Amino acid sequence: MKRTFAAVIAATLLATTFTTPFLGTASAAPVHRPKPTVQCEFTPTPENPAAKPVRIPSATAKARGTVDVFFLTNYGSFVVRMDRANAPCGVSNFVHLVKSRFYDFTQCFRLTNSARLGVLQCGDIYRQEEGGPGYKFPDEVTGKETYPRGTVAYGNQGPGTNGSEFFVVHSFANIPPNYTVLGHVIAGMPTFDRMVKAGIADPDQDGPPVRPIRILKVLSL
Repeated sequence: MKRTFAAVIAATLLATTFTTPFLGTASAAPVHRPKPTVQCEFTPTPENPAAKPVRIPSATAKARGTVDVFFLTNYGSFVVRMDRANAPCGVSNFVHLVKSRFYDFTQCFRLTNSARLGVLQCGDIYRQEEGGPGYKFPDEVTGKETYPRGTVAYGNQGPGTNGSEFFVVHSFANIPPNYTVLGHVIAGMPTFDRMVKAGIADPDQDGPPVRPIRILKVLSL
């Protein structure tokens, strides 16, 4: 009787098992993958209530992947790629504020272009450092942060006071590593060059822009 194809394969595998020299037991190295989510702590600030209607974000945040955020301003547009693994709570909060339209039709009240600091500061609703979302949350820093051109990070008024304020580095920022890095501008840096060229209404190059800078629309892509 002819042997079936399956029987031939089985016999070949069996022969291989007993004729191949023993090479020892291979052990795969454990693969360490980042956690898919983390738990965040958002604390209400009744002394500084929300400047726009917005709920406190979910305490569970994604800790993997990236999200692109599109900004349309009166000087042009730009896109920021935010890194969830680096700042899961910060990115989750930012996306939450974007979806809540918190940043739409707001003004960036501070532009700097000094020897120490070259940033555009946004996210305050009323005026510089006034008008947040009505809550705060801890920093996500390692102490090794740097802030080269294109960096986007949270502004704060001390440890653990993150909210809606953020800044974009248009040149460089010689500052301590106390600010949570959200991501980096991946398209549209000439928009910031136009803002700086328009001027700053302060002799120390740290104050309001000569021509107001307005965020018209923000979308998470």
